[in-house]
Amino acid sequence: MESNFKEAVQERAILVGLNADCFTQEETATEQTLEELDALLQTAGGFCTAKILQNRHAPDSHSFIGAGKAQEVRMLAEATGSTMVIFDNTLSPGNIRALEELIGVTVLDRSALILDIFAQRARTKEGRLQVELAQYQYLLPRLSGMGASLSRQGGGIGTRGPGETQLETDRRHIRERIRRLEEELEQVRRVRGVQRERRKKNAVPVVALVGYTNAGKSTLLNQLTGAGIPANNRLFDTLDTTSRLLKVSDNLEVVLSDTVGFIAKLPHHLVDAFRATLEELEYADLLIHVIDSADPERDAHIAVVDKLISQLAKPGTPVLRCYNKADLAAREDIPTGEGNVTVSAARGQGMDELLKSIEKGLGKARHAVTLLLPYSLGGQVEVLHDNAQVSRVDYTPEGISIDAVLDDILFGRLREYVVKES
Repeated sequence: MESNFKEAVQERAILVGLNADCFTQEETATEQTLEELDALLQTAGGFCTAKILQNRHAPDSHSFIGAGKAQEVRMLAEATGSTMVIFDNTLSPGNIRALEELIGVTVLDRSALILDIFAQRARTKEGRLQVELAQYQYLLPRLSGMGASLSRQGGGIGTRGPGETQLETDRRHIRERIRRLEEELEQVRRVRGVQRERRKKNAVPVVALVGYTNAGKSTLLNQLTGAGIPANNRLFDTLDTTSRLLKVSDNLEVVLSDTVGFIAKLPHHLVDAFRATLEELEYADLLIHVIDSADPERDAHIAVVDKLISQLAKPGTPVLRCYNKADLAAREDIPTGEGNVTVSAARGQGMDELLKSIEKGLGKARHAVTLLLPYSLGGQVEVLHDNAQVSRVDYTPEGISIDAVLDDILFGRLREYVVKES
């Protein structure tokens, strides 16, 4: 606690948001988005000294909030001992340079803060590669305008990641580093592709957990599979995809994958850099949209996730809405009915219903059978290997004896050759 307090005192930040008439809903700042920015700052190890929400017809082309408002922020920073100002909006390199000259402290935007959190959280080699790539893609067009934030020494919010000496090298060096990172991540994609083909060959469906950050995806994965991955009550606690085999029923096993949480105004550099991880959504047979039932901004956050799902998942992928933390919300406030399930992952409540909903959502009744195929249908063995879960094949005098788990389509096609069904 003492170290956290010292870090919070060291990184004292004023949070600023601009609500302009010309902004889209995603571009504008509100009291709610500033509250979320405060939570992001705390996650990064900082402390909010003040919040300012300004309304303008349009952003100032030079200083974004205007020179007069920038001077007000400067005086507030001096009065509160703040070491930085963080904007809830995306700033151009020119905006950053102008604001740092006017205010006299480090200026960051929301994207830079999120990138800093990702730099702290990444644990695996793949995660670190993805974060480093996103940071370079963010910083490359901003090198000429970074000003004080580029020259800061030591650690702290906004300085973690690639490192000062690398950032001060010329653009050609950075572009070369980006190219190498993309090649390494392409290798990650190829490995994932091989793993997916193997799962497909073994007819193991893939179920991906998606949701707004801190909705409880990791807790749910732990509850269902005993994965034992860290699950803390903080934003972006999980960056690295974890996949575990989950026995849904006697006749169905799936691969359950946790994914990085989404957030409003998620920097597109992160979406691009984490493509290797987020490809799990594209190849999933079912998505479980984990929702914090007690979230005061629940509907807005559902909309954010739904939009990203439409961009990243393959069209037509079934989505099961899983209302988590149901013990913290009033029952009448939680939607029920087709496509919805209510759980409390922390308490282990609703898990049986969730498993039934997963099986139903996959749209496959599974049949564990023993088949006896005549040799004239030998070509069906390859079909079964490609489309069913085959555990045994024996060539006997009577025919080809096969133990397999079939979906409804294959079961109907081969029903006359079933000699035993579990």
